[in-house]
Amino acid sequence: MFKFLKNVSREMKKVSWPKGRELTTYTITVIATVAFVAVFFFVVDLGISQALNTFFE
Repeated sequence: MFKFLKNVSREMKKVSWPKGRELTTYTITVIATVAFVAVFFFVVDLGISQALNTFFE
């Protein structure tokens, strides 16, 4: 167990962590992408629902 944690600590020191500005850019990109995909699927779902309601009425 201790050997594993020692190896984890050693590997974490090798990680290249993003700077503050990079992190902000990445976060905004992820949030914008998730919002776009959510709106896209909402519109597609709404369109399919309307088409099915029109077809089966």
